[in-house]
Amino acid sequence: MSTYITPFTPIPSFFDAPAAPDVGGDYDQSSLLAFLMNDDFTTDAFFAYGDHPAASTAPPAPAFSAAPLQPAPPAAMSNGRKRALTPTADDEPATAGAPRSAAVRRKTSPPASPANSGGGGGDPSPPAGRGGGRRVWVRERSTEWWDRLSSPACPDAEFRAAFRMSRATFDALCDDLSAAVAKEDTALRAAIPVHQRVAVCLWRLATGEPLREVSRRFGLGISTCHNIVLQVCAALTTILLPRTIRWPLDSPAAASAAFHAASGIPGVVGALCTDHVPIGPPKDSVADYYNRRLTERNSKASYSVAVQAVVDAHGAFADVCIGLPGSLSDAAVLDRSALRASCQSGALGPQCRLVGGASYPLTDWMLVPYAHHNLTWAQHAFNERVAAARAAAQAAFRNLKARWRCLQRRTEPKLPDLHNMIGACCVLHNFCQRSGEEIDPELLIDLSNHIADEVVAAEPVRSAAAEKERDRIAHDLLHGGHAVTFF
Repeated sequence: MSTYITPFTPIPSFFDAPAAPDVGGDYDQSSLLAFLMNDDFTTDAFFAYGDHPAASTAPPAPAFSAAPLQPAPPAAMSNGRKRALTPTADDEPATAGAPRSAAVRRKTSPPASPANSGGGGGDPSPPAGRGGGRRVWVRERSTEWWDRLSSPACPDAEFRAAFRMSRATFDALCDDLSAAVAKEDTALRAAIPVHQRVAVCLWRLATGEPLREVSRRFGLGISTCHNIVLQVCAALTTILLPRTIRWPLDSPAAASAAFHAASGIPGVVGALCTDHVPIGPPKDSVADYYNRRLTERNSKASYSVAVQAVVDAHGAFADVCIGLPGSLSDAAVLDRSALRASCQSGALGPQCRLVGGASYPLTDWMLVPYAHHNLTWAQHAFNERVAAARAAAQAAFRNLKARWRCLQRRTEPKLPDLHNMIGACCVLHNFCQRSGEEIDPELLIDLSNHIADEVVAAEPVRSAAAEKERDRIAHDLLHGGHAVTFF
């Protein structure tokens, strides 16, 4: 469809010029508008237009005339609607001394095909002077920080401090995740490399920095960083979690030997511990996530989700339960988890048990310390041996929160995204533990306020047979030379 107006009545003069005697004084002003819009409709053609004999003898045009406008390009159509064209350098005002901002760069994409343009038939070639297609305006961002860390010249100590692992472990992690997080290049821009995607997620989890700061460091958009963190966390929980967190244990005999060497208690294959991750008030079921102990400690309303884990003797997670409301006690979290049903069905094996704190009940498959007052020497000795066995679980949670500091701060994401984030941190913890990555001692400072306190279980004993077995073990530890009791 043309945007020009076709003249249909010639007018012999402009502005205040007198009218020709044989042409009426009532002129159609659309011809004047067409003259101003169409550069092909020149002055000579204007007065020569029409078949009036007096038009050739009309007075000459006045000296002043408006500059003809450039013809308007055809409007692109998309789904039946007109789409505005992106301005080009020809459309920008050429003002002397006003350079264009360096914060914007322009990328060109191939021209759209006529079949997808929505304009029907016509010339498939792009408009002249438009550079061959649509322009994409992208903000120029600095990547100096990431370029320095990703360079082979970057010291390994600095790389380890930033991403909590050595470069070799980082490369191995990227190889495992490349199939899930890699993206393809498009006609508009090149895809973000896998190493940069994984680094964005690790930095966000390791520091807990706001997305605005993460965006500034890596030279990416804020929403892009947010989507990358979610995608990499989902890949970690989908691909690596089944490989790094396995329950039941592959070798209960080896786990029992390791715990026996550390505590002297026979048959222990794992230590159970529950911690909490602070969150903002959720939209639904706020009372379920209200944590009374954190509220008393912080002197303000606090909410959390529970994280229950079984830890082996080497400090790696063997089983995790994430996402139950923070108002539940440790015993209630255990009762709602799949671990309880698994252990009751005999998944631990004969003569194998877990060890837990006083916040858990005593059962046939879990030993807990004595919680009453006026303990005997044998009971004191047993409690110390249980504390030595549970030290691996407590150290695992301490290292988890120290290495991935996002778990120390109150987070605001949606609960499904939060569960993936916590699961990704647990996977990365195991990945670092089994790769021999040592944690920086400076990260372990001031973690006392981030470790959950224990509250004695409301039902400390659930099995009379288990109580007799605990007394027998306590007696054997005292008289077998494994106990060292301090008063």
